[in-house]
Amino acid sequence: MNRRDVLRGAAVVGAARLLPIPGALLAEPKSPAVVAATTAGKVRGYAAGDGISAFKGIPYGLDTAQTRFAAPRPPKAWTNIRECSEWAPRAPQTVGARPEYESSKSREEAANRPGYHLPPDEGPQSEDCLHLNVWTPGLRDHKKRPVMFYIHGGAFANGTANAALYDGTRLARRGDVVVVTVNHRLNSFGYAYFAELLPGQGFEDSGNAGQLDLVLALQWVRDNIAEFGGDPSRVMIFGQSGGGAKCATLMAQPPAKGLFHRVLSMSGQQVLGVQPLHATQRAAILLKNLGLDASNVAEAAKELRAATMEQIQAATRGAGYFGPVKDGRSLPVDPFDPTDPQLSTDIPMVLGNTHDETRVLIGGGQPALFDLTWETLPAALEKGAPFLKSPSVSLPVPEVIAHYREWNPTYSASDVFFAVTTDSRSWRGEVIEAERRAADPRAQPHTWVYQLNWKSGVDNGKWGAPHTLDIPLAFDNTALSPGMVGTTPADQARAQQMADIVSGMYIAFAHTGNPNTAQLPKWPTFSVDKRPTLILDLPPRIEDDPRGRERKYLGQVPYVQPGT
Repeated sequence: MNRRDVLRGAAVVGAARLLPIPGALLAEPKSPAVVAATTAGKVRGYAAGDGISAFKGIPYGLDTAQTRFAAPRPPKAWTNIRECSEWAPRAPQTVGARPEYESSKSREEAANRPGYHLPPDEGPQSEDCLHLNVWTPGLRDHKKRPVMFYIHGGAFANGTANAALYDGTRLARRGDVVVVTVNHRLNSFGYAYFAELLPGQGFEDSGNAGQLDLVLALQWVRDNIAEFGGDPSRVMIFGQSGGGAKCATLMAQPPAKGLFHRVLSMSGQQVLGVQPLHATQRAAILLKNLGLDASNVAEAAKELRAATMEQIQAATRGAGYFGPVKDGRSLPVDPFDPTDPQLSTDIPMVLGNTHDETRVLIGGGQPALFDLTWETLPAALEKGAPFLKSPSVSLPVPEVIAHYREWNPTYSASDVFFAVTTDSRSWRGEVIEAERRAADPRAQPHTWVYQLNWKSGVDNGKWGAPHTLDIPLAFDNTALSPGMVGTTPADQARAQQMADIVSGMYIAFAHTGNPNTAQLPKWPTFSVDKRPTLILDLPPRIEDDPRGRERKYLGQVPYVQPGT
């Protein structure tokens, strides 16, 4: 894969010009070895190139087969130096998910796949999944670099940090930061709520076990990151899609308080938690699918712990949504309802979304939606836009189409479909979170909103600015993501220009708690009167209340957090 020999960009907050990075960086032998000490024992990583040391698969928690449906525990200490130069196992995935979540593909196969796609997830699935990865410019040098702690997407059901897309080498070098990415329990393993079905059996925290994994990982950062040249008092959590939703949830969790100091959410919000009643109903379906009788509490708990990982994965399918539960323990309140999380009003926050979220979220699996006509559009919206309706207010599809055609006269029928589904499904949660932060006088002075309008070059721009496109820009990994940004030299050059801007903004936020940089126009904090929003494009600009007509119109329908 060709790269420019030297990438030039303003590296904010003290970092200077980017240095050459070899095109085959990730394929180079992982040597020479580097060793760091953690509270559980020493780990051996590798020199990733350009002065960056990398560690993959550092254990931060015990094998969750031993803590199934319970809060995690720290790992057992080891005496020999532990090898940490390859991806460790990822969490068990939901059966029937997208293929890239279920099996690894070769990088060559993934790169040559047609259409918009992410680099493949890597590593086997296992309940022994509590591992994190670290990239750092310096070990034990006392420089106290900001920590950029990334939480992967895939809703609460799938995904992993084990992918070239999340390699932290370039980000760590560009920004003089320590990058940490993390795996944790997902789907029923992380969020099935058995506290009421099987009381007294140690499952009190089962509805938020996956979130408590993240808390344990942040505690690991607090206790160990100085060894890796990081500052435990400047930890920025950021995440895309489900990762952003996990960030929002952590903001409302007392066990997480004090463990992070900035939040950046990328196309991922969590306004509400799951109510215990609904969570209990879904857990009951899971038990039924396993053939277990909840009336015999002790025996059901014993059999639940004895089930294989594959049996639980199979039983999870069809049981419904599993996500953070408002359990009165580690999540006592809804994250952003009726207000912003009061635990986190003093924490700076950036909220972002992409302009065309559902071109991938929905269109990625339904190619016919790109060929809609005005005659077939109404039926497609009736099926694909459920958030236009509620028990109290529903917006007629013909009226919705008429408004969107009036407001966007150049749109095709497919353009209208993706705009309506993006605005009603994916964008509403961010609007609510931003409004509630802006309504809080303690939070408003450090709340910013952006919208990514820059279009992917894949398929001649067919995908617009879709869900996930900000990931390679944030990690400065556009050359590793041709299926997301485009393969031609022109595509790659444009993508690198955008990555310089986006990654620079993320780095500035990690360093100072303010995302403004010299590459951006002056970016005001968000307010409900003007709604200033950074439009990420070439060049970037500030726009007040983008899609304001759509926001007001769709806001007539009460928002329902998917799955809750």
